[in-house]
Amino acid sequence: MNSLVLRWLLNTLALALTAWFIPGIHITGIAPAFFAALVLGVVNAIIRPIVILFTLPLNVLTLGLFTLVINGLMLQMVSGLVRGFDVSGFWAAFFGSLVLSVISMVLSWFVSED
Repeated sequence: MNSLVLRWLLNTLALALTAWFIPGIHITGIAPAFFAALVLGVVNAIIRPIVILFTLPLNVLTLGLFTLVINGLMLQMVSGLVRGFDVSGFWAAFFGSLVLSVISMVLSWFVSED
């Protein structure tokens, strides 16, 4: 359970840093950041695998690069669900998902799996 809460906190920090780096992503406070990180985790766990399965032929055709578009669309979907978390357009979502992935990866290096 502690690991789950720690991951949630790290994802919230990564989302806040992404909003700081990417001009088209805005978070109005700490509560929307926590809620957006939670909703993004649920969307990535439930909806994203289904979307990847349905777009598998396109994903194979583009050698997996279409997954980047799917990640951006998931981030944009969360902005539609969470008040106080706004993504201004597709390109902000696309580059935001890239930056979010890199920041999350770097932050997860500092956390042990124990």
